[in-house]
Amino acid sequence: MKIDVPLRVIGSLLVVFAYFVILYMDVRVGVGLSLTGDALALPFFIRTRAWDVVFMIGILSCVSVSKFMSLLSA
Repeated sequence: MKIDVPLRVIGSLLVVFAYFVILYMDVRVGVGLSLTGDALALPFFIRTRAWDVVFMIGILSCVSVSKFMSLLSA
């Protein structure tokens, strides 16, 4: 088994947990967890050439970064 397979599973679980944190706890921490989960899962989708998922992760990461930047400036 390649190392990116368990990283994809961990990343996916982290993204789901991050949305819970965003909704019920702290947006800054949740966005950080979401970006970490995306970064862990991304190598698997690049290796398997799942470009639609790579594109989706890229868009959602841009949204998360913009939200995080707006929270830092507030």
